[in-house]
Amino acid sequence: MTRTLDFDPARLALPDGHFIGGSHVGQAAGHIPVRRPCDNQPLGTIAEADETVVDQAVRNARQAWQDSGWATCPPRERARALSRWADLIDTHALELGQLEAAASTRPVSEAVHGDVPFTAEAIRFFAELADKVGGDAVPTRRDSLGLIVPEPYGVVGAIAPWNFPLSMASWKCGPALAAGNAVVLKPSEMTPYSTLRLAELAVEAGVPPGIFNVVNGGGPVTGSALVRHPGVAKISFTGSTRTGGAIMSETGRHGVRPMTLELGGKSPQLVFADVADLGHVAQCVARGFTANAGQACVAGTRLIVHRSLADSLCEAIVAEIEHIRPGPMWHAATAYSPIISQPQAARIDRLVRETLDAGARLRAGGGFYAGSECFYRPTVIDRVSPGMAALREEIFGPVLTVQTFDTEEEGLALADHPVYGLAAGVYSRDIGQALRAARRIEAGTIWINRYGRSGDMIIPTGGFKGSGIGKDLGRQALEASLRYKSVLVDFEAA
Repeated sequence: MTRTLDFDPARLALPDGHFIGGSHVGQAAGHIPVRRPCDNQPLGTIAEADETVVDQAVRNARQAWQDSGWATCPPRERARALSRWADLIDTHALELGQLEAAASTRPVSEAVHGDVPFTAEAIRFFAELADKVGGDAVPTRRDSLGLIVPEPYGVVGAIAPWNFPLSMASWKCGPALAAGNAVVLKPSEMTPYSTLRLAELAVEAGVPPGIFNVVNGGGPVTGSALVRHPGVAKISFTGSTRTGGAIMSETGRHGVRPMTLELGGKSPQLVFADVADLGHVAQCVARGFTANAGQACVAGTRLIVHRSLADSLCEAIVAEIEHIRPGPMWHAATAYSPIISQPQAARIDRLVRETLDAGARLRAGGGFYAGSECFYRPTVIDRVSPGMAALREEIFGPVLTVQTFDTEEEGLALADHPVYGLAAGVYSRDIGQALRAARRIEAGTIWINRYGRSGDMIIPTGGFKGSGIGKDLGRQALEASLRYKSVLVDFEAA
């Protein structure tokens, strides 16, 4: 059955250009080459939108938002269109999964059976939530009525990352569209194709043309033009902390606008001495730093383990990762991801070598798989100390650092990071100890006795400190796509 997922990337029909006003637009300042991450071979090109194209997209979106009735129609009507869109995404799972796998780090089996259904379910979740978030009538004077009325912003400018292109697009457009906004989305220039097809399906489902638009291009040209545009009423971005800070600065110079930012992470996995099943913990920790080859903001790349368990747990983790083997993203059997680009692969290797040169010890991995400069071996490093590169920086690769502690207080202190606060994992049989840790650790998401998101869209995600502002997913994401107007009505006629 899984053999039917195998495909030849050279035979794929790749969309090009941008998707504006319900149709493809080929206008470009130039074209950007797109390469296959798993072998660094050319896949195709994508048009780059300059300020003129971005202006066209934003103006078109604003006009569609005003003329189509999308913002003012009954929320159930928006919900029906979004639900049809989610159904079409499911129907086209194989096509979308292949487009995703060819240009990204997502193996086709994971894309078809994981990422695409997740994308459809996120759209469906926000469709179901569309008429369940509203305003309030609040107590005021006896002869008046106070109303708090939610309204959509207008045009939301969204920038999605390369690591989970379809899923991240659904996080951006799902709540914004359900709330009645129009969206101009810029996917990563490295992974542009699946999102273009996603936009086509939206129109086919009945989302009015111009309500969901896609502009392609790099951050310095297309992304910058989008965040600067005065017609963009809100910004939503997922990516690095450095780029998030640059977006805040750029936006501030061109007007005050709200934004949702899901940024970088350096997430701890904190293992207390009382865990019952060391094998289960090893599996969770291993998945936490090797999924998508560690190329996830929430990757659990800092293992903080009680000293009494450190050696045995590290041995179990090494046993878990020894069987991992790379392969082409278009083979159904492949379950391990390449590094997105050659510069990023070189950066990962450099940071690992710097850490080892500083005195850390290599427990497993290090370097690339034989014959490849695209797949980095899952790497475990212990004897790390503050200031070492692998412990300090967000590597965004399959690299786990190991630190030990003796007391609960010491473990909690190590779990905190001076910059990041996106996620954390806590492993303990003592619920009191686990909840103390959850309360103490400054992070937007805490997983207890597991590591990684579930399919529960009701649980929001987003970081503290340098890991971001606001939330994706959950009711909070829809509420953040609305602005609230206060209305005070006197009963006395004017």
